[in-house]
Amino acid sequence: MASWLAHRSQPLPNRFGQLGKGCAGMKLHQVIYHYLRIKYLERRFTQVSPQPSAGRATHGNHRSPSPATLTVQPSSNHQAILRDRLARWQEKQIIRHVQWVRGASPFYRKLWDGRPAEDWHTFPIIEKSDMMEHFDELNTVGIHRKEALGLAARAEQTRDFKPLLGGVTIGLSSGTSGNRGLFVVSAREQAAWSGTVLSKMLPGGLLRREKIAFFLRANSNLYESVQRGRLQFQYFDMLEPIERLIKRLEDYRPGIWIAPPSMLRLLAEAVVSGRLTARPHKLISVAEVLDPLDRKYIELGLGLPVHQAYQCTEGFLGYTCEHGTLHLNEDLVLVEKEYLDTESRRFVPIITDFSRTSQPIVRYRLNDILTEAAKPCPCGLAYTAIERIEGRCDDILYLPHSVSGEFVAVFPDFITRAVIGASPDIEHYRVVQTGAEQFDISLVLRAGREQDAALEAAIQRELANLCDRLGCKPPKLTFTPYNVVPGITKLRRVERRWQM
Repeated sequence: MASWLAHRSQPLPNRFGQLGKGCAGMKLHQVIYHYLRIKYLERRFTQVSPQPSAGRATHGNHRSPSPATLTVQPSSNHQAILRDRLARWQEKQIIRHVQWVRGASPFYRKLWDGRPAEDWHTFPIIEKSDMMEHFDELNTVGIHRKEALGLAARAEQTRDFKPLLGGVTIGLSSGTSGNRGLFVVSAREQAAWSGTVLSKMLPGGLLRREKIAFFLRANSNLYESVQRGRLQFQYFDMLEPIERLIKRLEDYRPGIWIAPPSMLRLLAEAVVSGRLTARPHKLISVAEVLDPLDRKYIELGLGLPVHQAYQCTEGFLGYTCEHGTLHLNEDLVLVEKEYLDTESRRFVPIITDFSRTSQPIVRYRLNDILTEAAKPCPCGLAYTAIERIEGRCDDILYLPHSVSGEFVAVFPDFITRAVIGASPDIEHYRVVQTGAEQFDISLVLRAGREQDAALEAAIQRELANLCDRLGCKPPKLTFTPYNVVPGITKLRRVERRWQM
């Protein structure tokens, strides 16, 4: 592996030729380099059980697994050694990256005010508002915010996402706030993204033929990096009617479905109803929080586990391993944890992406809430394991304390468990805080079940029990019709629209 990386500029073998047909705008050797680099780093930072020397039976081209090849529960001591090795490797990457960014980005050069690169952990933290306000001075490819916004807006209106700006891909985040994020990706970064995603997502490797269906609210050159030859890709626009998307799936019959959970839920419903006969062999959830109610329905309806890709405007931040555990992509980013609740391991990530240069991300606070896993994943990978992505900071609801009147944080996972715990008949739900003590709740129940006073009272009791444990006043509930349809807006099961 090391020798291949050292000679990555040499011509590639002809067997990669078909893959190369889909890598327009980038050099194939860059994609392959990043694919193998990610595989190498994951191996370097993974604790595995001893490999057998011989004796494994083979079936066709595939070797059958032996107990000796399976990973075991990692020892805490070995994990600590791997984590220390990873931290030292990340430190070197960040220092080298900061030194480069300082010379290329006027915004960061001024922000860091001459502090040495070794003190990067004391640099000021930035957020989306800072990135958007100083977009022109922050990016290193000479892109102006007004031009970028214009191009991205035209692409969303025309649904033609191919035009570039100065050879650079521009895109908008699909966030629900008015302050939508812009992302800038060069051809080199596009190749790196493609190689990384292929390395983490493809179950059969680069040489296996595969069809991928990608359901998103907006396409991008980034997502169409590999789309011909052995790997075929089709973009499915979520603004199209669901029946048209189903027809396209029937014709295309892809093996991998990548979509927000709200869309995967619709597809699972189509399969259960018999309107869709195409079946995937892998499901990947993106863009929205994977709610436990949706996960259960999708996995039962399609008979497959749901993997997750933690991808946002700020980068490709995490992916699930073969055990179904979401790991942060610490081979690309360093994640500092700003804990909201240390007992339950909830934190807001502050990320430094040492792989991104066109739009540098250094000590950038996300709006997400992550829950760290209580113990290492059995896969042995030292990258931080995440129990769940719980939502956004905007999804934390606040209720007044029953005695002091001070506001108490009620995390979205608490709300989810209270609502779905009220009845097994609930198939969809939404909870929106509209006032200091007011929740609007909308429900969809399984066929044959009517929403009645008994169900509403059960939800009220569950929320009251939750509030009793937290010491806050129970909210007043208003029940409204459920009218959420997958489309341009992300589905948020729990949302706060009231500002304290």
